Amino acid sequence: MVATTERDGSTWYECEECGMLFDDQGDARQHEETCDSEEPSYIQ
Repeated sequence: MVATTERDGSTWYECEECGMLFDDQGDARQHEETCDSEEPSYIQ
């Protein structure tokens, strides 16, 4: 499920599985369909 959050005066869409933020709800929903529920590998 995609959660909506407000940060820095903007609306962001957060994948509830891994926590990634998106500025477009469609992108967030598309990501969520393929999310493996792990932290993104590029965030270390």
